Amino acid sequence: MKHWGWGFEDEQLSPTQARAAAAEITKRLGFGSSDPQEPVALSDVVVARPRTEEEAAAVLDWAVSTGAAAIPFGGGTSVVGGVEPRVGPGYAGVVTIDVKALDRVLDVDPVSLSARIQAGATGPGLEDQLSDHGLTLRHFPQSFQFSTLGGWIATRAGGHFATLYTHIDDLVESVRALTPEGWWESRRLPGSGAGISPDRLLLGSEGALGVITEAWLRVRPRPASRASAAVLFDDFLSGAASVRALSQSGLHPSNCRLLDPVEVSITGAGDGGHALLVLGFESAEGDVEPWMSAALECCAEHGGSTERRRSGDGNAGRSASGGGDAVGSWREAFLRAPYLRDVMVATGVLSETFESAITWDRFESFHRAVMERTKAAVDDVCGDGVVTCRFTHVYPDGPAPYFTILAPARVGGELEQWAEIKRAASDVVIDCGGTITHHHAVGRDHRPWYDRQRPDPFATALAAAKAALDPAGALNPGVLIDPQRA
Repeated sequence: MKHWGWGFEDEQLSPTQARAAAAEITKRLGFGSSDPQEPVALSDVVVARPRTEEEAAAVLDWAVSTGAAAIPFGGGTSVVGGVEPRVGPGYAGVVTIDVKALDRVLDVDPVSLSARIQAGATGPGLEDQLSDHGLTLRHFPQSFQFSTLGGWIATRAGGHFATLYTHIDDLVESVRALTPEGWWESRRLPGSGAGISPDRLLLGSEGALGVITEAWLRVRPRPASRASAAVLFDDFLSGAASVRALSQSGLHPSNCRLLDPVEVSITGAGDGGHALLVLGFESAEGDVEPWMSAALECCAEHGGSTERRRSGDGNAGRSASGGGDAVGSWREAFLRAPYLRDVMVATGVLSETFESAITWDRFESFHRAVMERTKAAVDDVCGDGVVTCRFTHVYPDGPAPYFTILAPARVGGELEQWAEIKRAASDVVIDCGGTITHHHAVGRDHRPWYDRQRPDPFATALAAAKAALDPAGALNPGVLIDPQRA
């Protein structure tokens, strides 16, 4: 894998391709450099890669005994500094505990439709193993290719599906984790009212409370029927009204992603004259066309027009400009976005995203404030740039808006530019009542705003849990809570 960016080394753009991409990017955006920078060389790094739970315990014991910090590591796809060795002073070093060798589906229960899976299994790895049983976990984050089950649980990851079971939380039956004070394993149950759930404390713990080694997950039969469509709206807020109606209709589309006109243009899914709703349904049991028909009727009532729809392969819809398959263009842009971000950085384009969630009654004022204040920060810091918005997930009580920033980077000052814009964007999200993150986790980058979002008594309780499970403060110090070193 690449050590300086996303994905595999042999799948990156060649220098010639990178220069061609840089020329197209700068032409389309009007800023950036046509001469991409080369990545830095790989320096010496030591990583522990346990192959068994016993080896993981031995590594953690050694790290604690030597005064080192220990950071659990899955796919390394965190975009919020969740696995970076920024642990502060007072540690003898940092040990990265890479659990990807623990990558097996250990057991499948076809009666209860659940599976016991090791934490290091990547998305493709666990899906390949589940497919032998005709099953799927149905959790597909954008980082699916490289991220791991343990990372999904530790960060409360959101999947590709836009409604109903959107987060890994909804699929967890029980979790097993290693802590400096011993093993933590919950009882496997479909549900329980027995006090505070131990699983809920591990979900979103980001490696600060233990090294997750395996979990039981709810699985389901693989889908056999799919349908998708592209729906156009005159503007983003008209599309949002339609999405709200869909989210409250009980239809539960698998895909319900709304892109504003600027994002439509940038991703090549259209000419930028309309907002675009990427709508999809799937089922393992029956025809989804009745669901799609009802959803499109709902969209039409809110001014949406359907250019084209298709069933079976989930590949439908043409852009308003007639420039090809809008859904297919969006899907390709979605999957290639992490690779393209590396090219943009090398090309002198600052590329960043942030996401949140807000209730429907506050959405319009939230969207307006976030767009205005973030754009003002981008203009002030970079002199120019664009801010776009889309919905990644929607609920009956509110959407999860996802914002993208593209702006001219100042070579050598990119981190400073990013920090100023990040601060402005995060401030407005918290000021307007949103969450600092819907599915990207807290990590180190979001800590100042997470501290503002959570109730103070809860922070005290979390610190007490940290002290009880990790008295030496070794586990991923700096995320969620500052450890009180013994």
